[in-house]
Amino acid sequence: MTAPGPDGVAEAAAVLAEAARTGTPCPPVRSLLPPADLEAAYAVQRRHVARAVAEGRRPVGRKIGLTSPAVQRQLGVDQPDFGVLFTDMAVPEGQPVAAGRLLQPKVEAEVALVLGADLPHREPTAADLLRATAFALPALEIVDSRIAGWDITLVDTVADNASCGLFVLGGTPVPLDRVDLRAARMTLAKNGETASQGTGADCLGSPLTAALWLAATLSRLGDPLRAGEIVLTGALGPMVAAAEGDTFSARIDGLGTVGAEFATAAPQGAGA
Repeated sequence: MTAPGPDGVAEAAAVLAEAARTGTPCPPVRSLLPPADLEAAYAVQRRHVARAVAEGRRPVGRKIGLTSPAVQRQLGVDQPDFGVLFTDMAVPEGQPVAAGRLLQPKVEAEVALVLGADLPHREPTAADLLRATAFALPALEIVDSRIAGWDITLVDTVADNASCGLFVLGGTPVPLDRVDLRAARMTLAKNGETASQGTGADCLGSPLTAALWLAATLSRLGDPLRAGEIVLTGALGPMVAAAEGDTFSARIDGLGTVGAEFATAAPQGAGA
């Protein structure tokens, strides 16, 4: 990879930060960075994370993106990507997402893993991951893009913290020895109608395979997964656009259900 130019990295980070601050999506940032340069894109992401931490936001885990082979082919890549989750991204189940909180939300149903031990190994095994995982939960990831019209390449989404938005976790933890995540079927309903379906096998062959990729990647980068972290392992089916007033409910075999709703903005002048 080409070494990322500091000016381009700083400019891309500033453009994305301004889009988030104003609620106005920005043009793609790939033109500000060397072509197809993931190192530069992750440098932008690290600036975002450092700024967030300096502002008092607390990281609580990671998300894995691009786990679908079809999406990888669409973007011309052969690996997933990752982003950082913060406490303020977690939406309690039953609490509506406030109107206007996100720019261009879409919903994905996923398996979330919560770690009970560190995963520092450079080449972790499936056994390492199974021992380190305290439990799994059904989850909805509400992805968002600061880039107008979701006009993204891999560089754009990585720079934009892997298009992180919000997430909702189901409330009943399930030990991994009680569920076959690879075979688990997922159904995501929007406003009561089925909108997306898939299985654990649609996520890099298994959500555990995706989590192993993340654990190995972060260990090599010197920032391994730690006990207590949440890992959103990647979508089990196509993402679905969300708008004010929409409700979503996902069922994942062996894990149960999880839901989310999007509030409707109050009419102008209401309460005046």
